[in-house]
Amino acid sequence: MTDAEGVPELPADLDAVRGALVDWYEADHRDFPWRRTEDPYEVLVSEVMSQQTQLDRVVPAWEDFLDEWPTTAALAAADRADVVAFWSDHSLGYNNRAKYLHEAAGQVEDDYDGSFPEDPEGLRELMGVGPYTANAVASFAFDNGDAVVDTNVKRVLYRAFDTPDDDDAFGRIASALMPAGESRVWNNAVMELGGVACGKRPRCDEAGCPWREWCHAYQTGDFTAPDVPEQPSFEGSRRQFRGRIVRLLGEHDEMDLDALGHRIRVDYAPEGDHGREWLRGLVDDLADDGLVESDASGDGVVVSLRR
Repeated sequence: MTDAEGVPELPADLDAVRGALVDWYEADHRDFPWRRTEDPYEVLVSEVMSQQTQLDRVVPAWEDFLDEWPTTAALAAADRADVVAFWSDHSLGYNNRAKYLHEAAGQVEDDYDGSFPEDPEGLRELMGVGPYTANAVASFAFDNGDAVVDTNVKRVLYRAFDTPDDDDAFGRIASALMPAGESRVWNNAVMELGGVACGKRPRCDEAGCPWREWCHAYQTGDFTAPDVPEQPSFEGSRRQFRGRIVRLLGEHDEMDLDALGHRIRVDYAPEGDHGREWLRGLVDDLADDGLVESDASGDGVVVSLRR
């Protein structure tokens, strides 16, 4: 369902949606060093370095940078040529970012007495800090930001909640999902989801995506997205067939296992490689996820959505 402005309605139990994502993130996530700090300077350096640079390359550069200039005071006092040379030596690209970071450190020292502004609006006054970076620093350093909406987050929202490819729609859905006053953990979690489970090639089951129960793409098998215009190919195509099972069971109260098999796969043969054993494995996976249930009656197995 969608509202009057064409934005999809979110699941009724938002607390369950939120809790599932946060629990998934807190149980296991990539341990980037900037996720262990609430120092706004260290967070800012990580955000500036991460722009169009792979994160595994950012880690050593971030650590080296902070060894060289551990505070805004140290960076502000540095020779700008040395900062730019560091940027170039570490292949971070776009040397203007080094200049802006040096200038921002000077602003913090000269205009803010060495203390960072704590909200997105104030942070945008710093040189080179745009809306996204300001919100990220406010979120991760001060737990005082809005919902982050980057390319990865858009992909997640487009797939999970059938969000239109529209910036206003993405912003509204992202804001509605984020628990009030929890921008630090929430924005880290939803970006982790986009980076680990819901990339251009999704890894729903391998990464244990916490939103499979509600995800439109997972239920339909359509994993296109604004930055994924063509349907990705999936190893073994298990996700695609799982999606077909859920979609078909949504159209029928229940289905016999073999009838279901013939509907989701043209080469289905009960005793073949893609037969009952293969199909039962998919059904068991969906049952483990709480999406379907099966009942053995007589010689057959009847499958239905879990209500």
